[in-house]
Amino acid sequence: MVANVFTAKTKKINLYQDFKKNLEISPVSSDITVWKDEDSVKESIKNLILTDRGERLMQPNIGGDINALLFENITPAVLILIQNQVRNTIELYEPRAELIDVTATSNIDDNTVRVKIVFYITNVQQPIKLDVFLERTR
Repeated sequence: MVANVFTAKTKKINLYQDFKKNLEISPVSSDITVWKDEDSVKESIKNLILTDRGERLMQPNIGGDINALLFENITPAVLILIQNQVRNTIELYEPRAELIDVTATSNIDDNTVRVKIVFYITNVQQPIKLDVFLERTR
């Protein structure tokens, strides 16, 4: 007797779905389009990092609060603070991601900070890489 083992990859089950923030309508199904699986978690992490605390109604504690650090002089110490803040935000507010590494590097000429995040999604074996570019806005 041969037993078939079905996983999310072989059966093509979507583990996670989040709707897109622009509420775009699909022309095929006339329903709201969604991010699926890996893209869903990536978009969620990006939104968490770019959200300041107190910015979301009814959830004032959610957010990375990174914008305040971007107006400091970019030194190695500030980059470490950014890395720690990103790491803490993901660990607290994104249970679907298992964090592997966070690195922050600065580009002084462009006044940007690049945050590279490597993580696993629950039930997925390959590590996923995400780059988020942070820049000062007023």
